[in-house]
Amino acid sequence: MIKPLLGLSLTALIFSACTKDHDPQPTAKTITIENVLDSKPLVESGAFKGEGTPPVIMPGQSVSFSFSAAKNQRLTFATMYGWSNDLFFAPANPGIKLYEDDGTPITGDVSAQIKLWDNGTRVNGVPGMSLMHPGTAEASLKNIKEVKGTDDYGHTFLATSQLMNVSMTYDGNSMFTVTIKNQSGGTGNETPFSPGVWAISYVAGGNLLLPEPIYSEGKATTDALTHIAVMGDNAPLNTWLTSQTGIFTPLSPILVVVYQGNENPFFKSGENDRGEGLKELAQKGNADVLAASLKMKSNIKNVYVLKEPTSTVLLPKIGGNPGGKVSQPLTLGAGDRVAVATMYGFSNDWFFSTSGNDIDGTTSGDFSGSIGLYDNGTAINQFPGAGITQFNLAGTPLSESKAIGPVPNPNKFTTLPGVNAMIKVTIQ
Repeated sequence: MIKPLLGLSLTALIFSACTKDHDPQPTAKTITIENVLDSKPLVESGAFKGEGTPPVIMPGQSVSFSFSAAKNQRLTFATMYGWSNDLFFAPANPGIKLYEDDGTPITGDVSAQIKLWDNGTRVNGVPGMSLMHPGTAEASLKNIKEVKGTDDYGHTFLATSQLMNVSMTYDGNSMFTVTIKNQSGGTGNETPFSPGVWAISYVAGGNLLLPEPIYSEGKATTDALTHIAVMGDNAPLNTWLTSQTGIFTPLSPILVVVYQGNENPFFKSGENDRGEGLKELAQKGNADVLAASLKMKSNIKNVYVLKEPTSTVLLPKIGGNPGGKVSQPLTLGAGDRVAVATMYGFSNDWFFSTSGNDIDGTTSGDFSGSIGLYDNGTAINQFPGAGITQFNLAGTPLSESKAIGPVPNPNKFTTLPGVNAMIKVTIQ
C-alpha cells in the first residue's frame, strides 16, 4: 500500500513543478514616453488684401481679420506704403499688446503702435502717385530703419496714426477682430496700402517663441519682406509665415498605471469626469491627484508620475532638437495592463490617454497607436495655444460639464497632426 501512495505523491510533485515552469513569469520591461511633435513657433498667421483689382486698400477703404490670442501674445503685420519705393507699415516689435496685465482685452484705437519703416533696399523717391517703380537699388543694402518724420533723403512723412487707423474689438472667448483703415486721403502722404500679412507667436515659459517674425529693426531685410516693401506682393512672406505656423505643445508629467482588469482606470468615453483627479490632469497637467486616488484601489498594482528632470514637462522638438522623453522600469506579469495619460499642455482640458483595456503587459513594441486625444468636458475650449483661460498660458479655465469624448480633427479651431506624430509610447 505504501508504494502506490509514494508513486502518486511523486507524480503530483512532478506535475506541479512542470506547471510552475510553464506559467508566465513576471518580466522586467521599460516604458518610454516621448514628445515627438515637430513644433512650430507661430500659433496663427494669415494674409489680407483689398477687394478691388488690384487688391490694394485705397484711401477710405478698410480691411479686417480675426484671430485668437492668449495673454502675453502679440499681433504683428506688414503692408506696403504703396506710393513709395520700399517703405512698409508694421507695429513696433514684438507687436500690438492684446491684453492688460490683469487679462482684460485691449480694444479700440491702437494706431499709435504702428510705425513706418524703410526696408533699405531702394533709393527713396518723392512719395506719391507719380513715383516710378521699382526705383533705383541702393548701392549697398541698408538695415531696416524707422522713418521718424523724415527719411534719409529728406522726404517728409506725417505720423503713421494720421495715415492708418488700426482698431481692435474683442469678440469673446479669446477672439479679436482687427480693422486697418486707410485714412491717408487728402494728406501730403496719400497712398494705397498693399496686400499684407499678419502673425501671432506662441508663448512658452513667458517668452514669445518668434518675437520678430516679419522684420528686425537694425538688421537686413529678407527677400520675402522685400516683395511686400518694394512690390506690394505678400505671397512669399505669407508662404514663409505659413511654414512657421502650426502646433506647439508640451506634455505634462506622464501618469503610468499598472493594473488588473479590463477597463481603463481613468475614464470611459461618453461619461462625465469621475471627480478622481482626471480633471486636474486635463486642465492643469497635475497628475498627482489622480495618482493618489488610484493608489487606493484594489486592482491597481503600481502608479508612477514621470517628470522630465530638467523642465518637468516634455517639450516638443524645437529647431531640430529632440523632444522630451521619460522612461520607467516596470515588472509585468500575466493579466497586467498598462494605462498612460498626459495633458495636451496648451489646451483647456485635452488629454492624451490609452483607453478601453489599454496595453497588454505581456507584449512589447510601439503602442502609440493605442493613444487617443480626448476632451475632458470640464473646461470651455479655446484655440489650442491661444486661449486666455488656458491654465498653462496664465489663465483660469472656465467650467463646463460635458461627457468625455475624442477631440475632433479637424476641429473648429485648427487641424492637428496625427496623435502618433505628437506622442510616442513604447514598451521594451
